[in-house]
Amino acid sequence: MKRRRGIIDRFEGDLAVVEFGEVMEDIPKSRLPDTVQPGDVLWFYEDGKVEVDAKERKRLSSDIDELMDELWED
Repeated sequence: MKRRRGIIDRFEGDLAVVEFGEVMEDIPKSRLPDTVQPGDVLWFYEDGKVEVDAKERKRLSSDIDELMDELWED
């Protein structure tokens, strides 16, 4: 089954703004799990199922922290 990865950028009212690579899409919050937050990594399946990928969020967060540390090193 095909799936695509999205990252929640922010919420605007009843919509979640989700980044799919270079493209942003507005998705009704009602289609997403209740616990999602900005920065969460989601997998969207063809059948409409949506899964939160906590492990991928943690990995991406760690990568960003490392890049920030490199940027601010003396």
